Amino acid sequence: MSHPRFLGFSRSDGSKGYGLVSGDGVIDLSARHGARYPTLREVIEADALVQLARDHADQAPDIALSEVTFEIPIPAPEKIICVGVNFPDRNEEYKDGQAAPSNPSLFIRFPRSFTGHGQPLIRPPESPQLDYEGEIVIVIGKQGRRISEVDALSHIAALSLCNEGTIRDWVRHAKFNVTQGKNFDRTGSIGPWLVPFTDESQLTDIKLETRVNGEVRQFDRTSRMIFSFRKIINYISTFTTLVPGDVIVCGTPTGAGARFDPPIWLKPGDVVEVKAEGLGILSNTIEDEA
Repeated sequence: MSHPRFLGFSRSDGSKGYGLVSGDGVIDLSARHGARYPTLREVIEADALVQLARDHADQAPDIALSEVTFEIPIPAPEKIICVGVNFPDRNEEYKDGQAAPSNPSLFIRFPRSFTGHGQPLIRPPESPQLDYEGEIVIVIGKQGRRISEVDALSHIAALSLCNEGTIRDWVRHAKFNVTQGKNFDRTGSIGPWLVPFTDESQLTDIKLETRVNGEVRQFDRTSRMIFSFRKIINYISTFTTLVPGDVIVCGTPTGAGARFDPPIWLKPGDVVEVKAEGLGILSNTIEDEA
């Protein structure tokens, strides 16, 4: 079964919009519904993703995909919360003798630290240690606090992919946080689009893979996550109210560049692809900051 794909985009004149992928083109939903739903965040808040897909399923595209620039699908989420160390082999990388943690490690990223599909990730002059982390993204569709694991999946509106790009030496600048190394402008990406979440099978046991220049570097299945999607939503909503449009980045498998000996950092000209079953391929090149 093919699921609808919603993207955020910008045009050559700099204006932004959102739409529905149709073949090699885009049905411009923002041109038709922008007054009511300025961005995909408002579409999600109104629980209107599936209905818009149905209403426009047979419509011809307005513009070619090649004529738009992909943006991150939710342009201004209230929260982007990332889960660290969420696959068994990833936990073992730390070689500290500790069993899998009882609670997820979390950190915050800012929207400006991400760019869209097809856009370059930017390596800053402060460090050459730009690394990749392929991850599944869940987007919250229904507000909730202290959400039970039983009800957790009903709060998901959509799924996407993330390259949670990281400046490795900057995550070790201080003793207890990784915020600095996770938030350099445009070091990560989200996309290429949002896929409406309608069934648990879309998440239960899907393959997640990261390739660099065509070489598979990361590979695992979501069924092996230490903390399930249900647990992640339950845990985060204990201390903060989750609201429509919130983005949760759910953890990366082993195989990041930092774990090679010697480490293999991303360099200009590299192509990184994050792929998951049913969600497509998120692809980005690497450039140095101008």
